[in-house]
Amino acid sequence: MAKQKACRTCRKIVDDAKECPICKGSTFTTFWRGYVVIVDPEKSEIAKKMGISTPGKYALQLSR
Repeated sequence: MAKQKACRTCRKIVDDAKECPICKGSTFTTFWRGYVVIVDPEKSEIAKKMGISTPGKYALQLSR
């Protein structure tokens, strides 16, 4: 299994991608801590605070 990585722009966690499916960014990091799974961004207070509008798995903290 490949190590999961997080997009540096929107924090979306992906398994193996050259381009982020959410923001189309191309810079990723494997150094992230904690994650949140957003199911319904319109009803989620966490999604609103993080600026997330698309369901998925997102890193809480990025480092390096």
